[in-house]
Amino acid sequence: MDFNNIYEEYWDKIFRLCMGYVNDTDQAKDLAQETFITVWEKLSTFRNEASIGTWIFRIASNTCLSQIKRNERANKIPIMEIEDSPSYSTIDDEIQLLYQFIAELAELDRIIISLELEGIKQSEISKIVGLSDANIRVKIHRIKEKLMSKFKSHGK
Repeated sequence: MDFNNIYEEYWDKIFRLCMGYVNDTDQAKDLAQETFITVWEKLSTFRNEASIGTWIFRIASNTCLSQIKRNERANKIPIMEIEDSPSYSTIDDEIQLLYQFIAELAELDRIIISLELEGIKQSEISKIVGLSDANIRVKIHRIKEKLMSKFKSHGK
């Protein structure tokens, strides 16, 4: 597959996945770019053992996790605070709030829900994270419940 086609097809999806990890637009763009640099460098070694999408999402997840670990070591992870009574009146604000809630989830939960929100099949998600299909279904259900609870606690 041609790199330009891969880039066009997956850029937005990978960017949104990275946003789910870091909840920062600039950092998510940097991580997405790092992902595609890795894809460019390793495309010739892709063995078709999984779909190209699964492979790219795995690279993106590893890239994001590596960055988070570097940030933790450097103690530089920005923690966003929610004001007591903000007015989230637009869809963009609610999406930003969703990204914030996702960023607060445990590492594995962030990966799973980000992939689910990208429309990745649960069977593909199970391959990416190394869990059974049944476990993925249960985890997705529980993650959605956590997110709904967070929205309700913020009056949404």
